[in-house]
Order: sequence, then structure tokens, then C-alpha cells
Amino acid sequence: MGKLALWIKETRPQFLILSIVLTFLGTSIAWYYGSFNIWYALLAGLGLTLTHGSVNAINDYFDYKSGIDLNVKRTPFSGGSGLVPEGKLALKQALGVGIVTSLIALGIGIFFFIVSGWQLIPLVVVAGIILVLYTPVILKTTWPEWSPGVGLGIMPILGLYFVQTGEYSWIVLLAAVPSGIMVHNLLLINEFPDVEADRIGKRRTTPVVFGLEKASKFYVAATIAVYVWIVGCVIATLVSGTVIMPVWCLVALLSLPFAIKAIQGARQYGDMNKLIPAMGSNVIFIMLTHVLLGIGYILDKAF
Repeated sequence: MGKLALWIKETRPQFLILSIVLTFLGTSIAWYYGSFNIWYALLAGLGLTLTHGSVNAINDYFDYKSGIDLNVKRTPFSGGSGLVPEGKLALKQALGVGIVTSLIALGIGIFFFIVSGWQLIPLVVVAGIILVLYTPVILKTTWPEWSPGVGLGIMPILGLYFVQTGEYSWIVLLAAVPSGIMVHNLLLINEFPDVEADRIGKRRTTPVVFGLEKASKFYVAATIAVYVWIVGCVIATLVSGTVIMPVWCLVALLSLPFAIKAIQGARQYGDMNKLIPAMGSNVIFIMLTHVLLGIGYILDKAF
């Protein structure tokens, strides 16, 4: 495998699909409210994808430095890329991948500062702080899962909306909440197999601090909250006459079977044969729900 292929693999490209579906949803919302720029959407999506890849690479760097990568139980959905501990990629190269991708993403951010407005700066600065501090600092504080929920769930939706409309909206913030919860849950359930390794690395993830039983209940409650929030926003739309979330967004309920499978597996966290398929169902639930929400916005405007 060539160096370029290894560098790409270090970003864990199979997980960068999340950035693509976030771009789709954020752009669908902007289009629904009357603004759509395909080139800005694609460029912002690229910046988001690079940022996501940077987080993955930097996380690998710190995981190896702390010894977590030497103790982790790697699964298809957790445990890092494995390239550094397997000797396929030098530690400094993993860090280099993280730095280069983040710098390119920053360049894209600066472009949007110029063309879309300075109001984007606070959003990018906060997201950047979360990116830099996530592995070395935030993961050592209680309930660190909030940070990817905000930085890689809510903020991308707001950012994609802003670069295409030039403004923020509290309605879009409400629409982004399910994304925040789902990205939070993506990290949460993927931490279940890593409890011992994270404890050695002095991380304070929810499963480490509160135990797997409480963490699994938290995961279940948060997953249910995604659907409650969507239905609640649609009801608020019908009652108030103000579009909080279009009625067609109820199509997102079609992802419920995958959410149920994820919930069932999360509650059987002690059995890896059931937990790993649950982690896979969780990924499908999250990706599909984002796509369906975006389709909901498109269908509501179309009809």
C-alpha cells in the first residue's frame, strides 16, 4: 500500500460518510429556506470532511502516545485505524495527516469568512477549539461526548446553512439538535468496548465514569430523544403555524427499526457478538435519519 493510500486510510474514510450526510441535511435546510449554492455546499462539505478526518488522525496520535492503542479492543467501528500500532504508519505521519487536513480546512473556512461574512468566525473558532482540545483535554473531563455532538453535529448544520444564506436562524438550530444527539450517540456506543483501555489512558468517558449499565440506559434515552424531538418539532409546526420542522420530516421515522436494533444490542453490552452488530445498526440509524430528514425538507417544499 502506497504512502498516499495510508495517509487517506489514517483519516478513517469509511466514517467520513457522516460529514457527507451532514452536508446533505444542512444544504437541504438552506434550500428549503430559499438559498442554495451547489459550489459553496460542496466546498463547505469538503472542509467539514477534512476537519472530521483531522480529528480521526489526531485522535490516533494521542491514543498511541497515551498507550490506549496498545490495550484497545479494536472493532470495525471503534479503536482507531490501527495503522500506527501495527507499524504501517509512523506516529509523526499520523500527526502530520491531522495537521495538514486541519490547515486545508482552515483555508476553506477563511474563504467563507470573506465571501459569507465575519459572523462565521465564532462558529469556526469554537469548532477549532473543540477539534484541538477533544483528545488531549475534553476526553479527560466527565461526559466528553457532548463535544462531538456540538462540534460535529450541530455546528456543521449551522455552518452549511450560514455559508449559503449569510445568516443564522434559531429554527435551524432547533433542526440541528437531532444531529447533535446522534453524533453524541455515535461516540457513546463506540466507547463501550474501550472501557478498560480508556481507563488506562485516564479518559473520563461516560462508560468509564458511570459504568456500562448507566451508559447503555443513557444511550437508549438519547436515541429515543431523537424521535421525540423530531415529532415534537413537527407538532409545534402544526400548532404554531411557524415551520419549526416540516411535516414531511416525519419520514425520518423510517429509520426506527435500525434504532431499535441498536438499542437492543446496547442493552446487551456484555456480549460482543450482540454489541458489535448494534454498533453497526447505530451507524445505519444515524446516516439514514440524516438522509431522511434532508429528503423531508425537499419533499415538503416540492409538494
